[in-house]
Amino acid sequence: MSIEEIRDTHVPAADPETTPATTPAPAPRPRRRGAWAALRPLVLRVHFYAGLLMAPLLFVAAATGLMYALSFQAEKVVYSDELTVAHVGQHALPLSAQVAAAKGAAPKGEVTAVWPAPEADATTRVVMKSPGLADGETLTVFVDPYTADVRGQLATTGDALPLRAWLSEFHSSLQLGEFGRNYSELAASWLWVVALGGLVLWIGRTRKRRAELVLPDRAATGRRRTLSWHGTVGLWAVVGLVALSATGLTWSKYAGENIGQLQDRLGGATPSVSAKLKGGADDGGDEHANHKIDANGQMIMPVGPDVGIDKAVEAARAAGVTEQLQVTLPAQGKGYVIKERDRTVPVHLDAVSVDPADGTVMDELRFADYPLLAKLTRFGIDGHMGLLFGLVNQLALAALALALMFLVFWGYRMWWLRRPTKDRTLSVGRAQPRGAWRKAPVTVLLPLAAVTAVVGWFVPLLGISLLCFLAVDMVLGAVSRRGKARREEPQEAPAS
Repeated sequence: MSIEEIRDTHVPAADPETTPATTPAPAPRPRRRGAWAALRPLVLRVHFYAGLLMAPLLFVAAATGLMYALSFQAEKVVYSDELTVAHVGQHALPLSAQVAAAKGAAPKGEVTAVWPAPEADATTRVVMKSPGLADGETLTVFVDPYTADVRGQLATTGDALPLRAWLSEFHSSLQLGEFGRNYSELAASWLWVVALGGLVLWIGRTRKRRAELVLPDRAATGRRRTLSWHGTVGLWAVVGLVALSATGLTWSKYAGENIGQLQDRLGGATPSVSAKLKGGADDGGDEHANHKIDANGQMIMPVGPDVGIDKAVEAARAAGVTEQLQVTLPAQGKGYVIKERDRTVPVHLDAVSVDPADGTVMDELRFADYPLLAKLTRFGIDGHMGLLFGLVNQLALAALALALMFLVFWGYRMWWLRRPTKDRTLSVGRAQPRGAWRKAPVTVLLPLAAVTAVVGWFVPLLGISLLCFLAVDMVLGAVSRRGKARREEPQEAPAS
């Protein structure tokens, strides 16, 4: 039927006796709520409780991280005598002469590695095993490369001098050992959850001006002003906070093990240069053969041909390993391992192994040949430790730590400003109402629950703490409902 035919079609007139004078308009259809509108109360509740309960750990992690970020510059001042020479000479002495001077200063130490002076005014570090040190510590003797004068001795952990080593352990475990590591893993496990939840909530807010998304609203007052600062600072810091969370988890106790296994399965394990000698003990021979015992009962390792550290370093430099060297001395069945340790961009992390018998390069490993995941892991860890971009990296870490501390402060302040003041003088802010998950659509809730379960298994302390939160919340909800039911029970009328 054409449009003209439809227009000409006769429509019977309505009967005034059977048709009401005014036909009521059809009832409006109930507006379907969007997925975000249904999910927002759940995200808000999780963000509220996670921020409320985990904020103390996040604040401590940020404060100790701030101290660690500043320790790089502090140790240059505190240990200036050990790190720098009195006068820069024209020619450095052979490394063998510098090692001999260090042995003379610490005769009980066993030299394991040598770090030649990386700069003209820097000292050479001779690293030793020494009795009386804590597990993981080594004795480092600082030698003037021009005069072989010993500038000092310090107990070190890796490349960290005592101040930074102590602050690093304080940041990761509060100096409480293995038990204390749970605090930092809990903080890292929840930091990305709180940060991303806050980001979604902030972007999803209705605002009059777009500028209020990225800049604080100076015209606002009270709680709205605090929320404005909390949201905008969190928006600017969220990428860095999530990166700190992810990289912090890589060397955590429980989640770190899962991350390492996943990385290995994906072919992203960090490779290492092979230093095994041909025909050595590692090839199946008796590693205790030809060993002798000295008068003190200590085993004397057999001494083989050795071209010396100077020839080994010369061979490594000829192979292209030249920046900030770290020389590991030969062990039983292994040769010299000479690595670059310059972690600032562009990084220099190439490595070679040198046969001590004739000074030939046995194996080479270039950072360019690392798997992509291994490179990203290296960049992430070094960025977390403040090594990737030097001073800029350390200032960025300090800024993120300060931002997180302010975010925690503003979060608690908003909670305080929400408190009811009419009924009680001392009170706290209202929690978000229960039952938010019931309002979310099943099509959103089920995938979210599945993802949460997988993440909770992969990051165990996150999953365990989340289950504890849910259990406590269910108990409190049951108690609240029971108390409400008792208050609503009808009171029996008194007998006449």
